[in-house]
Amino acid sequence: MTELAEASVDVMQDPFISELVKQWRAQDAHGTWEGKTDATLLEPYVLTPEKRKDLPMIADPDPETLWRMELFYNAIALAIERETKVMVSPMLKMHHEGFGRQVLIAGRLIVFNKQVRDAHRFGFNTLEKLAAAGNKAVSEAVEMIRKFPEVANYS
Repeated sequence: MTELAEASVDVMQDPFISELVKQWRAQDAHGTWEGKTDATLLEPYVLTPEKRKDLPMIADPDPETLWRMELFYNAIALAIERETKVMVSPMLKMHHEGFGRQVLIAGRLIVFNKQVRDAHRFGFNTLEKLAAAGNKAVSEAVEMIRKFPEVANYS
């Protein structure tokens, strides 16, 4: 059994983690993951220091990693939408060598902007840190929308 198979109930109840799991489950068109626990689905996001050490310093990100990154930011966008009722569009521009930019846009407002480096090493030390990063991005974006509602609601 993996170390995440018994993830704490608290972190699995986190609103952002729930949204990320929904993103994963929505991708399962053929029922391949029906028998897997939510923690098992999220396991690829956890990169312990030991796992990170095994990765090369410089490498091109594989499609699976880019897909996981995309689902992570999609979950952030949907969590923002649920809280603000404003449509949020994620945009990822990535160079094949693993650097680029992720933005989340609401109307004409950029509510999230992150420079991405070393995309092949995308991950978090624990599920708790994954939840914290997602929740932080959501709360900062929600704050931005509430600060500039006329720009965020501009269509």
